[in-house]
Amino acid sequence: MPTHNNTRRMTAPDIRARKGGDPIVSLTAYHAHTAGLVDPHVDFLLVGDSLGMVMHGFESTVPVPLDLMIMHGSAVVRGSRRALVIVDLPFGSYEESPNVAFRNAARVMKETGCGAVKLEGGAHMAPTIEYLTRRGIPVMAHIGLTPQAVNVMGGFRTQGREKKDWERLEQDAKAVSDAGAFAVVLEGMAELLAARITKQIPIPTIGIGASVDCDGQILVLEDMLGLSPRVPKFVKEFGQLGEAIENAVRAYADEVKNRKFPAREHVYGMKKEKVTAPAKTTTKG
Repeated sequence: MPTHNNTRRMTAPDIRARKGGDPIVSLTAYHAHTAGLVDPHVDFLLVGDSLGMVMHGFESTVPVPLDLMIMHGSAVVRGSRRALVIVDLPFGSYEESPNVAFRNAARVMKETGCGAVKLEGGAHMAPTIEYLTRRGIPVMAHIGLTPQAVNVMGGFRTQGREKKDWERLEQDAKAVSDAGAFAVVLEGMAELLAARITKQIPIPTIGIGASVDCDGQILVLEDMLGLSPRVPKFVKEFGQLGEAIENAVRAYADEVKNRKFPAREHVYGMKKEKVTAPAKTTTKG
């Protein structure tokens, strides 16, 4: 008989309802195993297009294709049970028109089983956000430092450090909120501005390199575990797994070279052969 998972997943409305309440905890996840480890401790898992840089060696998120996001998104959904899974729409999959955005977002949701998508951009993407949400696709917005626009920004530049830029970013936040986004990521944003925006809009703000006053926080899992060679200023390394992995691999290599591994307990012996009695023979006289 089929078994059913009775654990209720978090939903986009659940995250929306957390505005001003207990801080929302989130991390990125890119495959089933880490999703299963992280799932009990977070409210949502983001399958970020940062996977292009973290897992596939791209210089930015721009080259990441839609099929890659779907593959990793499917794995994270399979590996998790309770957290809302949100999948990034990659560069080029939603900017052309709301129709194109809907077609690709619908494909992501149908093929991965995720509960929402995320897209980058402020006021200029508000019509697309409204188009998607009116058609049943929950959208998390993303403003401030938007990595998909790195070529326009001229690099990964912190946003809002000069007050002359505040009005534009505040308008972005209001526009995506009014368009129906259930939450918005504030990335690489001056602390005072991020705290100000959090007070201004009715949807939760998720900070990454923003303010402790945001309604929640997100980090790239590999960054906070100490697996990334270089991390931004806003990252705190809560673990040193990179060093632990290197030490383990060094120990393995040493034992292989010294023929200490595999030891007797790691190999398979021969099965004992069954001894059978010889067949009886009869003689005729």
